[in-house]
Amino acid sequence: MKIIDAHAHVFDVLSGFGADGELRATGNGKGVWSDGKPADIIPEGCGDRSFTAETLLSIMDRYGIEKAVLLQGGLLGFHNYYLYETVGRYPDRFRAAAAIDPYCRNHEDILTNLLDNLKFRIFKFESSTGCGLMGVHDTFPLDGERMMSIYNRIAERDGILVFDLGSPGDESHQAKAVRNIADTFPAMPVVVCHLSSPRRNHRDILQSELRIMNRENIFFDLAALQFKTRPEDYPFPVAQDFARLARNEIGADRLMWGTDAPTTLCRNRMEDVIDFLKPVFTASEQEKFFYSNANALYFSK
Repeated sequence: MKIIDAHAHVFDVLSGFGADGELRATGNGKGVWSDGKPADIIPEGCGDRSFTAETLLSIMDRYGIEKAVLLQGGLLGFHNYYLYETVGRYPDRFRAAAAIDPYCRNHEDILTNLLDNLKFRIFKFESSTGCGLMGVHDTFPLDGERMMSIYNRIAERDGILVFDLGSPGDESHQAKAVRNIADTFPAMPVVVCHLSSPRRNHRDILQSELRIMNRENIFFDLAALQFKTRPEDYPFPVAQDFARLARNEIGADRLMWGTDAPTTLCRNRMEDVIDFLKPVFTASEQEKFFYSNANALYFSK
């Protein structure tokens, strides 16, 4: 079975920033936030203070993962130039999303550079109140005027939007705004990470929000779903149930597998992350979920 990881991360220098301040590497795959909270970032044997593209490629090759989509967010920091260089070195293996803080004073110039000089067409907005934009800025509407003007420029380049909304109940979790964005830009694909990050007690909320966001141009990756529904052990029955719910509500054509590596691999074995969702899908649906959906969305251009 061919596999694409639709949600992975690499970084050469850990530079996280969020509600707890900055996150810096302390060695041995670990980091510490400014408030003193420790964090497990890199699985053992995969790096001391960085998780490089070459390290990810070695893991991908070991588990038969053909390609990966490299995303960014506040936990690990913004790495636009590193991802630009990585895709240049490995164009057949990677696609990458740019990251931008829309509240930088010169965000229009930054966006111009990302679009015109670095040629990014995928843009991820991690809005969460933890490691995302609303962890470092006051709450703002994802479909507000400032954001919509940014999306418009991305849409003009046939771009793709990716959102990490945080979990239900967080001020950043704006499912109706995502629907409005998708309706305003019907030709632009919109991806919601982590199946919108439901916790284990959010099944009814998830079902309601899947119905709100059930639009032809809205896709979902299921990366780290088993971590969002913790605590549970393999085969992660709550996460399986949520994935089955998504299959029933959305269908298999707009769902994608992902790892959220490297941090999830500190907690879960890669073989478990691959295997636990297989029973949710038929054989033909597995081909779509693990490969062809992400291939058509991210690698066809």
